[in-house]
Amino acid sequence: MLVDTDQRFTMEAKAGDIGGTMQVKGSINNELFYKNYRFQAAQDPELQQLAEILRGKPESAPEYKKAKERQDQILAERKAHLEEIYTTYPDAFFTRFKLAGQNPDLTYPRKRNGDLDTLQQVMDYRRHFWDNVDFSDKRMLHTPVIGNKLRRYIKELTPQNRDSIIPVADEIIRRVIPYKDYFQYFANWIAMQYENTKTTVMDGEAVYVHVIQNFFTPELATWDTPENLEKLQKHVWEMEASLLWKKGPDVRAADVNGVYKSIYEITAPIVVIFMYSPDCEHCQKDSPKIQEISRNWKSRGVEFFGIGVSTTEEEWKAFVKKNGFTFTNVFDPTNRAIYAKYFVDITPELYVLNKDRIIVAKNLHADQLEEVFQRELNKLKQ
Repeated sequence: MLVDTDQRFTMEAKAGDIGGTMQVKGSINNELFYKNYRFQAAQDPELQQLAEILRGKPESAPEYKKAKERQDQILAERKAHLEEIYTTYPDAFFTRFKLAGQNPDLTYPRKRNGDLDTLQQVMDYRRHFWDNVDFSDKRMLHTPVIGNKLRRYIKELTPQNRDSIIPVADEIIRRVIPYKDYFQYFANWIAMQYENTKTTVMDGEAVYVHVIQNFFTPELATWDTPENLEKLQKHVWEMEASLLWKKGPDVRAADVNGVYKSIYEITAPIVVIFMYSPDCEHCQKDSPKIQEISRNWKSRGVEFFGIGVSTTEEEWKAFVKKNGFTFTNVFDPTNRAIYAKYFVDITPELYVLNKDRIIVAKNLHADQLEEVFQRELNKLKQ
C-alpha cells in the first residue's frame, strides 16, 4: 500500500486473489496502485511468451519480427495507460511514485558499420536514468524505488572498477546536495558499498575514500557530529597512501636478526608486500603457498617483503621460522614504521609494486599473484 499524509482508508480483497480483487475506499493513491496492477497483470503472461520467442529466434526470423511488433504494441498500451493516469492525477503520490520508477526508453545508436553501439546505448540510458525523479519529494525515500534505482545505477549500469565508479558516484552525489535527505542517503549508501572488506572490487576503498573526503565534511554532512566526521577523515587518511596507482611508501623496520631492512633497498622489478598476523587462520593457511610462490618467482624478478602486524616479537619470529620464510620479514612493535602506509583491515593483505614502486595490484588472494606477475613482467619487455 501507499501511505502519504495521515489518512483513514479501507482495503478489502479475497484471500485467493488479493491483487485482482482489491477494493480501496478513501485513498486515491491505492485505488490507482491496484488499477495499474490489474492492467499490467493482464498483459504479463503474453509478454512472457513473447520474451521467450525473442530469446529463442534470430532477429531476421519472421517469428521474431512478429513477436517484436506485438511486444511493442503491448508496451505502448501500458505506457498510454500510465500517461492517462499521470494526466488525470498529476499531483497524486502514485503518479510521483510510478514516474520515479520508470526506466528510460532505450535508444538504438548505430556505429558506422551499422552495428548497434552498445556503449553509446548505455551512456544514453544512464544520462536519462534519473529524469523522472523529483528529488524535492522525500517521500520516495520511504519506498523501494530510490534504493533500487541507486543500486542499479551504481552496481549494474557502471563498470565495477574504481576509475569508473568514482566519477559516476561523484556526479550523482553532487546532484542531490541541495536535497538534504537524498544527499544523506546517497552519500552513505555509496560509501558503505565500497568500504574495505565489504566489496570485491579491487581498490574499491578508493571510492570510499573519495566519498568520505569530499562529502563527509562538517559543512555538508550536517547529520553527523564533528567528532565522528573527524574520525572518518582520519580513517580515510590512513587508507589514502596505499590506494591503487599511488607510489608505494617505503617501510624500514628490523628483520628477525635485528637488521633494518627497507622496501626501497630491493632491486627486483616487482615487489610483493605481504602483511600477516600469526593468529590469523587465513594467514596460517596461505603462508606455505606464499613461501612457495616466493621461491618459484625469485629468479624471475619478484621479491617478497613480509610485514608482521597485530602480534608480538616472539610470536612473529616463531611464525617466520615455522613457515620457513626465505624472503625478508620485518616487524615494528611501535607500529610507527607502517602507520598510514599500507592499510590493512583484514589479514593477510597483499600489495604488488612495479619497477617504479607504483601499487599496481592489491586486495589479492595468493592464487591471483602469478597472473599479476606475468602481466607486469610482460610490460617490462615491451
